[in-house]
Amino acid sequence: MSGTIEPSTVKRSLSVHAAIGLIAGALLYLVSLTGTLAVFYSELQRVEQPDAPEMSTIDPHAVQRGVEAVLKSEAGKPTTTHLYVHLPVADLPRTTISTDTNAVHLDSAGNIAREEEIAWSDFLVELHYTLNLPSLVGITIVGILGVMMLALALSGVVAHPRIFRDAFRLRARDGGGVGLADWHNRLSVWSLPFSVAIALTGALIGLASLTAYAIAANDYGGDLEAVYGPVFGEEGEPDATAAAAPNVAAALKHMAREYPGVRVTYAILHDPLTKGQHVQIVGEHERRLIFGEYYAFSSDGRFEHTAGLSDGSLGQQAAASTYRLHFGTFGGLGVKLAYLLFGLALTAICATGTYIWLGKRQRRGVHEPRLRAAWNGVIWGGPIALVTSLLARLALGNEAPFPAIFWGTLFLVIVGAVITKQARQQSLDPLNGRNLNAT
Repeated sequence: MSGTIEPSTVKRSLSVHAAIGLIAGALLYLVSLTGTLAVFYSELQRVEQPDAPEMSTIDPHAVQRGVEAVLKSEAGKPTTTHLYVHLPVADLPRTTISTDTNAVHLDSAGNIAREEEIAWSDFLVELHYTLNLPSLVGITIVGILGVMMLALALSGVVAHPRIFRDAFRLRARDGGGVGLADWHNRLSVWSLPFSVAIALTGALIGLASLTAYAIAANDYGGDLEAVYGPVFGEEGEPDATAAAAPNVAAALKHMAREYPGVRVTYAILHDPLTKGQHVQIVGEHERRLIFGEYYAFSSDGRFEHTAGLSDGSLGQQAAASTYRLHFGTFGGLGVKLAYLLFGLALTAICATGTYIWLGKRQRRGVHEPRLRAAWNGVIWGGPIALVTSLLARLALGNEAPFPAIFWGTLFLVIVGAVITKQARQQSLDPLNGRNLNAT
């Protein structure tokens, strides 16, 4: 039996290798594209549901009435373990209560106004976080993509020693791809700090979940709370005995009185309507990257302690800072617009990098028109699929199957691009490139 590998086998293996590279590039492109849009998650919610009641502030007693009304409406449903009250902030001036089964908007008096209907905005963020895969699998893959993006950014600088000196050099566009490579390199230089920050924080967010699961399985018998508790605060001892609704108003009043410089963003009820319930208030600190500090209260509204995200260990503060740095929610609209600009640049870098890679392979004699056509399908298919899913939201409402619509549309665009390319090739004379259909 000969040990020589058939040339056809080698060729097929190279094609498979190239296809895998194309898939990785496609996922990087989609994560960059959706992440750029997800920066405006709050604004997208207001566009998607423009008729929700809005207010700049809400009275603590109105919040209390809303909490009690929502808990009463949950009777007969599966027990809610956590209830979240989103309080009005500048970019999303709405009061919204979410439970394990539902989400509703409150009016300024604390009455339930209507159900929250932001399924497309949530789908976009979920697509960015997990690629619509099962939570742990998806977020781990996205974390790995963050590591890849970081490696590509840093290795690109090392591989081009003149990259900073030529930061504003753009050569003429030509058939050899020099102009495209220059744009790729220039965008990479101009957006390098942003790309490194986004890739690093994305990798940390994505791989932190996998690390937490591994530590919990190995050291705490699968108890995730034991892993997250020292960083984000302990849950407390559960006691399922029935109890009245907790005094959220007292907790909010305490925050206004004792922490007037803290902007309260959320009130979180743990195990509501049980004797084991307690309240956490999340408050943003000015000029800090942390997403907020957790202020713990007993069920009767008595302040107990903070989690230490604002003044605890450096590890705690760093962990609490990754989210706002990753999504650009720390400096108002100006920072979000900067993230939009640099995010588009990063998306273009992902797109042009694969074109440059395919061009180099072609110059080495490896002609892969189907892969190039497939990549064209990815570049155009991503935005088309997002627009199609948004149109489905407008036509079908909040219950539209957004993941199926998005991935189905993207698949059809890619397949259509490949089929169109093959049809064009077959219509050309293989000897001189003359269009046979024209004769």
